[in-house]
Amino acid sequence: MPNWVQGITKSEIMSVKFQHFCVKVSLGLIFLLFFQATQAQYNFTALDPLVDAAKKELSGGAIVLVYKDGKIIYQKALGEFTAKTQAPIASCSKWLTAALVMSFVDQGKLSLDDKVSKYIPIFAKYLKGYITIRDCLSHMTGIESEPISLKSIVERKGFANLEEEVNDFATKKAIQSNPGLEFRYSSVGLDIAGRIVEIVGKRGFEQLMQERITRPLQMRNTSFSSFDAVNPSGGALSTPNDYMNFLTMMLNKGMFSGKRVLSESSIEAMHVLRTNSSTIKYAPKVAAGFNYGLGEWIQETDENGKATVVSCPGLFGTWPLIDMSRDYALLIFTNSLLKESKREWYGQIKGIIDQQISRKQ
Repeated sequence: MPNWVQGITKSEIMSVKFQHFCVKVSLGLIFLLFFQATQAQYNFTALDPLVDAAKKELSGGAIVLVYKDGKIIYQKALGEFTAKTQAPIASCSKWLTAALVMSFVDQGKLSLDDKVSKYIPIFAKYLKGYITIRDCLSHMTGIESEPISLKSIVERKGFANLEEEVNDFATKKAIQSNPGLEFRYSSVGLDIAGRIVEIVGKRGFEQLMQERITRPLQMRNTSFSSFDAVNPSGGALSTPNDYMNFLTMMLNKGMFSGKRVLSESSIEAMHVLRTNSSTIKYAPKVAAGFNYGLGEWIQETDENGKATVVSCPGLFGTWPLIDMSRDYALLIFTNSLLKESKREWYGQIKGIIDQQISRKQ
């Protein structure tokens, strides 16, 4: 035994060991306190009874997810729904389709101001030659359309492919207004845009969506596959986990897991208001008072008219949303028809979240 050790008494050795133990315990307590403070940053206890109260109306099941600062900060499920449950998302598909179109804009293969007739000449033959891709993504083509409903979804199944459906728009649908002047929410514009990316990309819509959007975003259980014509406006199946990946990319200005999926300029272009109260001729009742950008509803704006809250609700009840002023994403994912009465419930959920998350300075 070294001489310097022989000079230390047993009590001194025990004292050193005790001090070392105290340091380890203190560090552990500090970590636990920090962890608890992080967890207690938001108090969403008021959300649970609000979600539970809708259990009867949302008989098909539902899940509410809130994402902020790189993680899910709230999750509540009803019925048999989980974050991996796959269900049809109806018009929430439009946001995905708009993102796919913008990926071609990023590469310079398309311009939002390109005329549709540049890619589908038959539109010019039937006096629809001035419609632009921007008009398509903002429901301002001027082409007559039926309001989106279960009936309209069933009727479109008569088309064998997207090309056949879009040619029908060109040859058989009347023009109700000049392009860019009047907003009518429908499947017409987004389906035309979907057909254009097929032509430019030289592949089917579903394959292009996988290559450019769902695969980079790790949306492994999201698909537009169909036995009939693919439906860019409302034909996707997805899961809460998958669609939240898309929302986080939008919230993070085109970035996902350290990789760029869309340019920041494309994200900003989608958020630009294309409508006002006088241009909106038809919109679903649940979207009353909202405006529209490219493939998304603009729910709220700041004092300068810049979008702060954008969303893309679907007929089957799913309501995805990002709040850029508070820097969070909200996803209410369900498979229960979106009735006008539900809008108040969705708004109450967002109101509780907003009370807990302050605006960015």
